Order: sequence, then structure tokens, then C-alpha cells
Amino acid sequence: MATKSSSASYTIEARPFATSAKLVARRPVKSAPSLRPVPAFSIESLQKNTLVMGPPKAQKREYRQHDKHLLQQKATSFRMYYDRGDLPIKMEYLTGGDKIAWTVDIDKLDYGLYLPLFFDGLSEIRHPYKTYARQGVQDLISHGGDKIYPVIPQLIIPIKNALNTRHIEVMCVTLRIIQQLVMASDLIGPALVPFYRQLLPMFNAYKVKNINSGDAIDYGQKNNLNVGDLIDETLQVLERHGGEDAFINIKYMVPTYESCYLN
Repeated sequence: MATKSSSASYTIEARPFATSAKLVARRPVKSAPSLRPVPAFSIESLQKNTLVMGPPKAQKREYRQHDKHLLQQKATSFRMYYDRGDLPIKMEYLTGGDKIAWTVDIDKLDYGLYLPLFFDGLSEIRHPYKTYARQGVQDLISHGGDKIYPVIPQLIIPIKNALNTRHIEVMCVTLRIIQQLVMASDLIGPALVPFYRQLLPMFNAYKVKNINSGDAIDYGQKNNLNVGDLIDETLQVLERHGGEDAFINIKYMVPTYESCYLN
């Protein structure tokens, strides 16, 4: 019996893939609620949907440095007059130190012009301006006498500007000048009493600024640069030479001051 062989052929037909899944519309997702910033340690910080704020950033503090003061210092009227050559002074270089010399007689100078001008130079911290101004003020006060009294109102702003520099050397020099000014005439002490509100705020701010060196040596005493001690000395001079109203006006501006007569 003969066997008949049979062969089968197959074909593959590509059809697109179809899914029976239906598209379902999704519900919109709710966005997270925005957090409300609230201050810390408050009742609002216990509420929902709040964000406790952190501490504020510390701001940079500008410290007064001598070098920085040199760059930011404004030119004074004294410097302008000196640069123009309008001041009747010159420098003498001696073996014991530099000293200014007057080209005219001091007694013939107009104190209404030159005394406030030299007082304006007390704010200077550069050489030769500070040297001319400081020695010039001392010479004018020592030779002034009664000619200083009419010029007192014009000296208040230059003295105030010098104290407001907060430069320790400038403040100490100005305090010593105030003492010399008050003792130059009996009329000057009472004349300064109405101007204590302009002059004494810096006294109150720096009265307690003393150097606590412990058992070490304070070499600043040699140059008399202890501003706290100078303020006490200056206040005592103002009280002694300012008349009967001096103490109550000093006490109003410097509450920690004690009378030199009571102690």
C-alpha cells in the first residue's frame, strides 16, 4: 500500500493590535494647598496649612575703623583755607618737635573768623592739618581772653562735629580743648550751659568707656587717651566754672554724673 505524502503551507497575516479596553476619564487631581507663612512662637503657627518662618538674617555691621575713617572723612573748611594758603601760620621744624609759627601777631587776628575756623580743624586726623589746627586752637585760646566770649555760639558746631567723629584721639584732644576753653575766661563757662544739649550726648555715650586692663599696664595713660577719665574731668570743669545752673543741666544730659562738690 503506497503512502501519499502531503505538505501544508501556512501564511502569517499581520493585523493591527486592538485592545478592548475603554478610555476612562480621570478625575482632576487637587493641587496641594499653598502654605501661609506665619511668625514663629505665635498662635498662628499651630494652625493648618501654615509655614513657620525662620529667624531674620543678621545684617552686616559697619565698624568704625581709623583707616576707614580716613577714606570717608569730608574735607573741612580749615583744610580748604590751608590748601589755598589763607592761614597766617607756618611750620617750624625744631629738634624738640614740630611747632607752628604765626606770620602775624595773634592779638591782631580776627577771632570771629579764625577761631571757629581752627576749631573746625579739630576733626582732622591727617598731618599736617591736625597739627596746625590743634596747636593753633591752643595758641588762640591762650592769647584770646575776653575776645573768645562773643565767638562761643560759632564754636558749638565744630566741637560737636569733632566729638561725633567717634575717633578716640580726636575726642580726647577735643575734650582737653574744652577744658582749656572754659578756664580761659570766667564768662565762657556760663555761656556754654545753654549748649549742653548739643555737646553732652557724646559725653553720655562714652562716659563709661574706660580701659579695664586688669593687672597689666595701660600705656594709654601716658598720652592721656583714656576717654572715660577725660569726660569725667571735663564735666567737673564745666560744673566748677558753669555757675549754679551747670550741675542740673549736666545731670539732665548725663544721668550717671555725680557732683564734684557733693563727693
